[in-house]
Parts: sequence; C-alpha cells; structure tokens
Amino acid sequence: MSGRLTPRSRRAAFRPGRLRAAALGTALATVLVPGLSACGGDASTAGGGATLKWASSYFPTHWDPVVGGSGAQFRELALVYASLTRTDATGKAVPDLAKSWEYNAKGDQITFHLRPGLKFSDGTPVDATAVKAAIVRAQKQKNSALFGDLTSIKSVDANGLDAVLHLSQVDYQIPQLLGERVLQIASPKAATSPTKLDQNPVGAGPFTVTQLVPGTKVLLKKNPDYWDAENIHIDNVELTSAPDAATVVSGLQTGVYNFADIAPSQAEAAKKAGLDVFVQPGFNANNISLNVNKAPFNNAKVVDAVRHAVNRQEFVDKLTFGYGSATNQPFPKGYVAYDPQSANDYAYDPAKSKQLLSEAGYKAGQIKLNLVIPAEDPQAEVVQAQLAKVGITVNIKVDKNWATPFFAKDLTLSLYGTTGRDSAAQTLTAHFGPNGPLNLSSPYEPSGFEAAIAKVRQTPLDSPDYAKVLQAATRAGLQSKALVFTYSSPNLIAKSRSISALPKNPAHIDWTGVTIGAN
Repeated sequence: MSGRLTPRSRRAAFRPGRLRAAALGTALATVLVPGLSACGGDASTAGGGATLKWASSYFPTHWDPVVGGSGAQFRELALVYASLTRTDATGKAVPDLAKSWEYNAKGDQITFHLRPGLKFSDGTPVDATAVKAAIVRAQKQKNSALFGDLTSIKSVDANGLDAVLHLSQVDYQIPQLLGERVLQIASPKAATSPTKLDQNPVGAGPFTVTQLVPGTKVLLKKNPDYWDAENIHIDNVELTSAPDAATVVSGLQTGVYNFADIAPSQAEAAKKAGLDVFVQPGFNANNISLNVNKAPFNNAKVVDAVRHAVNRQEFVDKLTFGYGSATNQPFPKGYVAYDPQSANDYAYDPAKSKQLLSEAGYKAGQIKLNLVIPAEDPQAEVVQAQLAKVGITVNIKVDKNWATPFFAKDLTLSLYGTTGRDSAAQTLTAHFGPNGPLNLSSPYEPSGFEAAIAKVRQTPLDSPDYAKVLQAATRAGLQSKALVFTYSSPNLIAKSRSISALPKNPAHIDWTGVTIGAN
C-alpha cells in the first residue's frame, strides 16, 4: 500500500465515499474518448442491449490505475483494466491476462506467460513489454499510489509474451499481489501521458470508455477484444457518482439505477423496496491510529489504556446495523490471516484503562487530544464517548486535507479503514511495517514483525504451513502500539432483481457471467 493511498469508502475512517463524491463534484468538463465520440449520449441507447446503471459512492478520483487503483475505486477501474491475475471465490489467485506462471527453484524469480493475441482498446499489443512498462511506471511515477506494494520486484525482463520478474527477496506472494487491485495494466502507448490517460483510460478489460465526465459519470460499452468477452453479457455501463445516501434507494426503485453500493443503514429500506440486497465478502477493517512518537502515546501504559477503553461491540451495534463484526485485527474473523490466538487480547475493561492512566501519571481529564478526520463520521463520536468514560478528552477536528498530515505522520490520533489486499502479507506490512502508509507511527515497527513477514513471503501459498505462518505474522504485527482495531463491515450491494447474482469474489465485483433481464 502506498502512502498516497485513499481510505476505503464504506464506513471507514470517515463517512464512506460520499466525501469523495463531494470533493469531485466541481469537475464538470466532459471528455470524449478519441475515436469513440460518435457513440456519445446515453449508454442505454448507444448500442442497445443490457445496460448496467451503477450508482457508486466511491466514484474514481483518477482513471490512471497507477494513481487511482489503491482505494475502493479499483472496483470501477476494473471495468476498463485487466490484470495479470485475479482472485476467485476462495481468494486464490487465478489467471487473467496471464494464462499461467511459475517460480524458479529459489523463489526469487517468477515468469508470467500472457495469453496470445490480446490487445488494448487502442490496438497496442498486450505483451510482456506492456507488463514491464506498467510495473516500472507504478514504481517510479511521482504520484503512484502503488510503489510501496512493489518493493519485492527488482527488475523485469520482457520476452515476447513472457514477463520475467526478478525479485529482491524470495516472495511467493507475487501472484496474489499482482491482481486486480495492485497492477491493473494500461496501454503503454496511452500511458506515455499519464495526465491524458487519467481522462481517457485505455485498458484491456471487459469494457471501454465512450464518455467521461470527471467526478460525475462515465459511459462504457462492452469490449469485444476482452479475453473472456464471451462470458460478459452486459452491453453498456452507466457509472454515476452516487447522490446523497438517502436518495439511492429511491433511484433504484424508479429505475434511475439498477445497481448501487449502499451503507448498512440503507439495507432494510432497500429490502422493503423489493430490491435484491446481498453481502459481498471482503477484508474490511477499521482502526484507531495512534502516533507513538508523540505524547501521550509515547507512554506504553497510555496506549494500553486506550486499548482497554475500546468497546468493539458498540461500533458494531451502532454503525453496522447487524452486518458487521468486532475485530481486534486488520482482518475479519474467518479470513486465513486472522489469528485466533490473539482474539481476546486487550479486552474491553474501562476499570483497567483508568488504572493504567493513573500508573502513567495522568489524572482524569488531564489528557486532551484532537481526533483528526476528513469529514463528519459517527465512528469518531463513538471513540470520543468511549475515551471520555476513562477520563480522556477527545476533540473531533474535521480537516478535509487530512490525508497530507496523516501520510506525513504528523497527526497524533486519527481513524482509518482499509479494504485490505488480496495479499494478506501486503495488508500486514501496510499497517505494521516501518514504512507502512497506514502506520501512523513510522518508522516504528513491533519487535519480531520483520522476521515473521519475511517467513510468510518465503512460504509457498500451497504449503500446508502457510496459514500457520501467516497467522504468526499477524500475531507479531498486533504487538504494535500504533493501531487499535475496532470492527469489520462487509460491502453491501442493492440491485434490481433483473440483474443476476454476482460471483462472490472477496472485495471484488466480477461481471463474468452476470446477465440483465427484463425488470
């Protein structure tokens, strides 16, 4: 995860993607993709056929995947861009642009074999040269949000349809990592101007853009050259930045939209409206971020006092409407990286919290903190109330430019939520590593974490010991005093019943095999 990463847009460190949509509302210029402007107009009439009308609360800030692919908007970018791999319903890496791959005996080199005959929507070949260009750009482009994810890749050799990745360490996580989220591959020809790519996205995914209104709306049509086009049954897509949450359900009822991500608070209304509401599995988790390099969190007893002051079930009850679950880890329960041995660490105990504050030399009300967040968020109010019960005064401070001091590690106290990564190791390093963008206390790192995560990378994914090794790394990371995890909430989707069921691939929205029938 990069330090430029955008927080996820369901209930996370701030009120979902409504913030993102509002921030983008001032961008009004319409961009027509060269050569396709004749399609113009409304996607539902551009070519006839089945039309997906998607209202998104995390409408992309950027359409250059190197810049915009790190936050929840990677799901929308996947309409345009394909990746080397993707994940199936079990979370396992499976072929996408690459038909297969293999490691060398040592585990420090991996070769991806691309499917033959593929091309980007501008006619540029999908080959190893394009893969190399995508990796180099993600590593070196100044505004890349992905460079922190690719530190294991030392160099790439392009040999026709074979991309050979030379690694700086043994790392069996690469197929898991280079999926839909971390390396969505753009046409190298179009990417010679990243600014233009941001407005005229060119990929090799299931759809191509015909019209783009930055921050507002994108129209797309089916890409006949997509490698799995025969299993894409949607002809047109209208992707719209969602309005206020209260109007999304009514828009679905009236047919303005037929697909939308919704907050847990909307689920019951959507069900009553006769809509199909389903839970999309994911890796979502929320946390309270502490900076141990600043007082009072440079005192370990104060950190532990905060840990014991947190009532995780209250977050679940007040914010998830029965859809979430408490977690003290960067993963939901049941996920392979979730460590059962750590499940009961730092249980809710306000009396112990008060005792620890006293032992640290603080009287009730003596600690006063600013909790800095980018927008109003009920999660912040829960934190404020819980810490007040143990004698810590929290002032909620809204700063729309919150990301700058957060990623510069200048804040003392904040909130964050993540959608995770297909590679659990990458999620762990983002939170607990010395350069982790979600580690507000950088360069602080818990003792033993570096060795534990190295062992994960050195363990093949199909090893019988993999789960045990991975959970040990989670356990080592949870010794960090920089994060207090609170709850996990799944992704909720409301759709017209005319849209068939979607594959339940964790965190991803996969349109393979999905049909749209009569309303």
